[in-house]
Amino acid sequence: MIHSPRHVSSFAELQDEELAAVAQAWNARRETALAEGFAYVHLVLNEGRAAGASLPHSHSQLIWLREPPPAVVDEAPHLRKGSCGACAVLAERGSLEIAVRGDLALIAAPAGRAPYEQLILAEAHEAEPAEQDLLLAAELLRHAIRKLHEAEGAVPVNAWLHPGAHWHFELLPRLTVFAGLEFGAGIYPNWLPPEEAAARLR
Repeated sequence: MIHSPRHVSSFAELQDEELAAVAQAWNARRETALAEGFAYVHLVLNEGRAAGASLPHSHSQLIWLREPPPAVVDEAPHLRKGSCGACAVLAERGSLEIAVRGDLALIAAPAGRAPYEQLILAEAHEAEPAEQDLLLAAELLRHAIRKLHEAEGAVPVNAWLHPGAHWHFELLPRLTVFAGLEFGAGIYPNWLPPEEAAARLR
């Protein structure tokens, strides 16, 4: 999905009316996919060649899947109501909070895989975002990328929506190269404490 008729290279460059159109289109395409029997819609934003972007013009992708992907299945037990990790992060966010829009919070990931990893979390424990939620999430995503650009320059980023339990967005800047330790062992050394990342991005 192309984000703007203007030639913009980053989600951070979108104007308010463009952002609203993007959120509306995300919602419409998700509703269509679900109505057609697809169990899961994986919404992704890739910016920069190192993050897998195939075009220099800002765009996102919605991949329609017949079942939830493994990463979503694996995290689901940790996001059950009553023992939800996202709710726990929200309750203890303190110095990790970067910004708030309505019922959504932008938070430095407490155990990020890479420097400046961030989460957009809904205060309410809901499985699916409403259309207004997607607009607020898009605003926070734009804010996160703008602040990241101010702190580190135009670094490549990946972001994605995980619905299905406690819905959330994850934003992963590509400031480090994942190699054998990360891929082979699932261990992600991160030199930047999340509290410091949040302070730099506020």
